[in-house]
Amino acid sequence: MKLAIRVVLGAFALVALLVAIYLSYAALGLRAHARTHGTLRGLALRAPVEIVRDGRGVPHIVADNLHDLFFAQGYVEGSDRLFQMDLLRRYVTGHLAEILGKPALASDEAERAVPVAAIVARQWRRLGPHERAILRAFSAGVNAAIAREPLPVEFRILGYRPALWTPRDSMAVAMATVLDLIDDWNAVADRDRAYRHGGAAALARRFPLSDPCYDAPLLAGLAHIAPGPHCRIEAALDAELAYAKPPVGSNEWAVGAERSLTHRALLANDPHLGLHIPGVWYLIDLRAPGFHAAGATFPGAPGVVLGHNDDLAWGATDGTTTSLSVFAPPATLDPKRWHTQTFRVRFGATVRKRYYRGPRDFGLTLDDGRFALVRWDAYTDPRSPMTAFLRLDRARTIAQALRALRRFPGPTQNFVLADTHGNAAYALAGRIPDDPAWGRWIHSARDLAKEYPNVPRDRLPQVAPSRDAVLWTANNRMYARGYPLRLSAQFAPPYRAYRIAQLLRARRRYDVAYFTRMQMDVLSLPERELAHQLAPVVGRTDPTLGAALARWDGEMRGASRTATVVERLRLRLTHGVNGRMPALLARLRRAPVRGLPAVRSAAPPWSIAGAVPVDHPLHALGITLLDGAPLAGDGDAFTLHMQQTGANGTTSQSFRAVWDVGNWDAGGITLPEGESGEPGSGHYRDQAAAWVSGTLLPLPYSRAAVRKAAVARQVLEP
Repeated sequence: MKLAIRVVLGAFALVALLVAIYLSYAALGLRAHARTHGTLRGLALRAPVEIVRDGRGVPHIVADNLHDLFFAQGYVEGSDRLFQMDLLRRYVTGHLAEILGKPALASDEAERAVPVAAIVARQWRRLGPHERAILRAFSAGVNAAIAREPLPVEFRILGYRPALWTPRDSMAVAMATVLDLIDDWNAVADRDRAYRHGGAAALARRFPLSDPCYDAPLLAGLAHIAPGPHCRIEAALDAELAYAKPPVGSNEWAVGAERSLTHRALLANDPHLGLHIPGVWYLIDLRAPGFHAAGATFPGAPGVVLGHNDDLAWGATDGTTTSLSVFAPPATLDPKRWHTQTFRVRFGATVRKRYYRGPRDFGLTLDDGRFALVRWDAYTDPRSPMTAFLRLDRARTIAQALRALRRFPGPTQNFVLADTHGNAAYALAGRIPDDPAWGRWIHSARDLAKEYPNVPRDRLPQVAPSRDAVLWTANNRMYARGYPLRLSAQFAPPYRAYRIAQLLRARRRYDVAYFTRMQMDVLSLPERELAHQLAPVVGRTDPTLGAALARWDGEMRGASRTATVVERLRLRLTHGVNGRMPALLARLRRAPVRGLPAVRSAAPPWSIAGAVPVDHPLHALGITLLDGAPLAGDGDAFTLHMQQTGANGTTSQSFRAVWDVGNWDAGGITLPEGESGEPGSGHYRDQAAAWVSGTLLPLPYSRAAVRKAAVARQVLEP
């Protein structure tokens, strides 16, 4: 008996020792971070490379040639964001269960429904030798960082080592954003159900192309943006609530030099993507003979995606256009086209699943259980967007930039450009199938025999370069009356675009400070209208609250309690009526008000009620020590300062940038949390205070500004 007790106690002691060792090992990882000082030798370089980091850890790389430049970019991204990069490549290719176990299997099965690996393989074969060389150099840099720098703490926590990085991995991580931004098959299925049940009229009513109350198409011109004569709030809310995708959008605006107080063109951009830590973007400054660009890139990708070079700046918002065509399957499918995928599950049994891969389309199961075939150019004619961005990085004129964007495969983006000659221009870029359904319904199997070529690039909306240009987009309808093509099943609601136009109309000329304040604007136009419409109704039972709604200014500010009340009313009013606010509002107008949900006037301020979390990916496993600090409620899904939490997670501005074109040191760009993905670096959350206050942090660009801002210097040598 005593022996058994000693054995049990010994086993407990051994387990406790192992747990202590594991916790100590993980704790050491919390303090570990990549080196940013000194000289590293023996690398696969042709000449020394200098890496200067500024006060927030942003690397400014100077190299003698492009190979070494992109090797060094791979090294710093692999040093700062390795776990994020590894997790992203696993996510998009469906290999998360190998490290996270069975809970990640459903995600893997869903992701592999899209043949990303096959798409990337074909993209690689079509790349030219220049792009391949860049990807190889970048990958070699990442792998050098894996070999020489401490592994991020997440690898210690999960107990695995990352595989070496490959050029195709960089192309795969780029597909993650592509899949986020397309108008996908499930969005088409939502609209198809409305079409099948009520025909074209019901479809148009539930999924309006835009909202006539707040329509703000760029091509109409700023002077013609005004409310329609008979605006009805239900149209506005119908657009918002029927829009099937989460609010992954963006804002951008630009003006030519004639509209600028600096006498230079100005450009502002703030993409709206998932809010988490580490963030979506990595800031970088790249300099080599014939190449100098700075701004934001996706971790794992070479070059600069959004930012500027010596001669021009560019920004983008999602075009929210049709991306693909969806078909009901024929009665029989070629049995030879079914392929088996193998899923290795950590601590679990291997799983196999079959997928259909045709020569012109691939099959998948929609969220509603239907099997469908998808025809998408990214599958039938794969082209990497990296080619267009690398050409954009080196463009010296707007004309060259527009030629580069002709090679951009999509998903379609609204690009605004501004150059050092004071011109600003706009172009919708990407491939859009000229499909008469425009993503509104699922085609019958008979339509598989038809061809839907892409809309010619020259027919897509554009605004020619001008020093007097005033440009804006926010995922809304960009064309005015008379444009012959629909392009989309439903553009994003135009409230943010209309608000941008309002603020641009409020002045004749602008500066960096004004553009920066615009990005922090929290006026919600549709919710203000909703509050004023409901005020008399609420006032019958609660005069104090009714009066508060009637005088509410629509500002979703942290101190506002009325903002919280309006948000709760909006959410409660949509519950139980097919999720559609318009049906409920129409019923309230036709009959005496009954069943209006009660809300308490003693609501918490919006700073508390509208607070959003900033979670690390391991938060889903109950590991919270790597999370960012929650952001207080300030703005929501309808405001320029956009942040919200919903069923699809937290969404926010993912960076805020304003460029004084040509005076690059005067503009800037700010991230929500920090540059590094390593808590021990000191740059994990260090931009959060500036983000909350709306401070635009400079991104040093000139040699003098970089030298002045330098706090760390590192040299990579052959």
